[in-house]
Amino acid sequence: MASLAAVRGDPLLRTALKKLLMRKRNATTIAPIMSTPSVPPSQTKLLFRRGFFAFFLTQLLSALNDNFLKNAVVIWISATRAQLFGLQPEVMISLCSGVFILPFFLFSATAGQLADRHEKPTLIRLIKLAEIGIMAVAALGLVRGDLTLLLVSVFFLGVHSAFLGPLKYGILPQLVGTDDLVAGNALVEMGTFLAILAGTIGGGVLVLMEQGTTTVAALAISLAIIGYFTSRRLPVLPPVAPELDVQWNPFTPTLQIIRIAQKTRSVWLSLLGISWFWFFGAAFLTILPGYAQTTLGAHAHVVTLFLSVFCVGIALGSLFTEKVSGKNLELGLVPLGSIGMTIFTFDLFLVGAPSAPEHALSVLEFLDAPHAPRILIDMFAIAIFGGFFTVPLYTLIQQRAEPSERSRVIAANNVLNALLMVAASVLLAVLFGQNVSVPHIFLIVAGLNAAVAIYIYSLMPEFLLRFIAFVLARLMYRVELRGHDNVPETGGVVLVCNHVSFVDFMIVAGMIRRPTRFVMDYRIAATPGVSLVFKHAKTIPIAPEREDKALMERAFTRIAEELRAGEVVCIFPEGKLTRDGAMERFRSGIERIIKESPVPVVPMALEGLWGSMFSRMPAPEKKQQKRGLRYPLRLTIGAPIPPEAVTAAALEERVRTLLTVQP
Repeated sequence: MASLAAVRGDPLLRTALKKLLMRKRNATTIAPIMSTPSVPPSQTKLLFRRGFFAFFLTQLLSALNDNFLKNAVVIWISATRAQLFGLQPEVMISLCSGVFILPFFLFSATAGQLADRHEKPTLIRLIKLAEIGIMAVAALGLVRGDLTLLLVSVFFLGVHSAFLGPLKYGILPQLVGTDDLVAGNALVEMGTFLAILAGTIGGGVLVLMEQGTTTVAALAISLAIIGYFTSRRLPVLPPVAPELDVQWNPFTPTLQIIRIAQKTRSVWLSLLGISWFWFFGAAFLTILPGYAQTTLGAHAHVVTLFLSVFCVGIALGSLFTEKVSGKNLELGLVPLGSIGMTIFTFDLFLVGAPSAPEHALSVLEFLDAPHAPRILIDMFAIAIFGGFFTVPLYTLIQQRAEPSERSRVIAANNVLNALLMVAASVLLAVLFGQNVSVPHIFLIVAGLNAAVAIYIYSLMPEFLLRFIAFVLARLMYRVELRGHDNVPETGGVVLVCNHVSFVDFMIVAGMIRRPTRFVMDYRIAATPGVSLVFKHAKTIPIAPEREDKALMERAFTRIAEELRAGEVVCIFPEGKLTRDGAMERFRSGIERIIKESPVPVVPMALEGLWGSMFSRMPAPEKKQQKRGLRYPLRLTIGAPIPPEAVTAAALEERVRTLLTVQP
């Protein structure tokens, strides 16, 4: 047996001993009332965490180099009127986009399998080495003016991106853990779109300068080399599916990864949502050049201004998402994002086509135009809300996909993204062919965005419920959450909470990371106007035995089914709202639930809602409260109680104790 000195000197032994002692204590005593509240690290702290910082720089440099080279090639073709096989430069530019997207269809499935099968940091380093070779071929093509070499390099750049995508989003949960996953995705999205902006502008500007092709060639190789060295700082991470048999045929595995993505309904619908965003974004960015130059009569530099506003808006929206969500995955931001995208795209339609100027407006002249502020605000807002829309969806996929299949799910996402981007190009080609004006295209895109959002939310009402909960918990109130780590990440669990107001369940739903099934009085569940939302949210209506015994029995059956399926069920054991602000006695229904389904029970205490408009405090007393918006609330979550220690009296005492815990 190791000596005490050895244990002190060896961190592995120290950790093992600590875990052993924790197991022993939990086996003989009930866990502490609540864990020590943890403060989520800021984005700055996460960004400069050693492993994450290396990953962030590596993926940022890849996105920067991709867009830098692609746009340099496109601008070079346009400026030199380069042709191949007799094809016009405009056709060659479209061909470049097709050549880059094609590998996502051909190789995403293989990339997802390899990312699950092997150690991700090693694969990233190999891909970064390949990037150096790809940039060397591109450099040779630029210096020699060889369009064939440039198209080959663009194709292999697409291959590089197809293989890096599943690694990029698959590695994040291993690097940062659940608590920082929202922040990690926010930073990655921010870095990606700023890199897209810098690469697109930099490649287009530098390639037109004197000795521009040589400059672009040298810089592209340099960025690839730097990216390889940053990838060498990635930590060692074990493979998640080392026994996976990789199939090299690209077609059968593609169907397989689509089926894997469809296994979890919420994951599949999130993939569709993200793919729709890329449809929306591809259509929007394709429209911008014609909108600026033809509809607004502006110089091409205004297109760069629009692109800058859009990319910076996406980046800031991504960062704001983490600030709003904190450690929780806030699905309520997804409907908010789609609503904002629809409203401000529709407003671009309302702006219409201003009268054509006598000459192409410079950036400064455009900014002096009366319609310019409105257009820029619309574009910036669309991008901000786009960040709200995408970051939670990426996080949901990473959290709910099976860890051993996560990269293949991301690969399926890449296939769908590429498919929807091609569909956007086809739709725009048809609309432009029918001479539809750009403002009317904005109207069509806004309408499609609203229709797709309604369809997705009708299939997955969890988004809408979280949106309502978000409005209550984050906009109407200022909720302090304690002990959020005490809710188990997986498996069936029962939450119990004191019952203060008619919106208690919304506050809890807005604060708990996992989807929750609420046991609710049948009369409230049948409330006109919201009963459909309750039904789709899988609320479990219940009635007292004396009123409807059959309904009560159906409720207990549903609760058992949900817990067996590994879901979270929340009950309010008092059975009624408090009429005087004091907590009532807990009823014995919780004991029956745990007897039929032995799962952990997590006690919670909700404070601050007594006296609100949703409580039963008498109206005259409510007026004296003079509460405004953003009134402070507190939700304290205690440590899980094992099923064998659960009694109604013990849970009541635990919740009462939580209510007395001071900051």
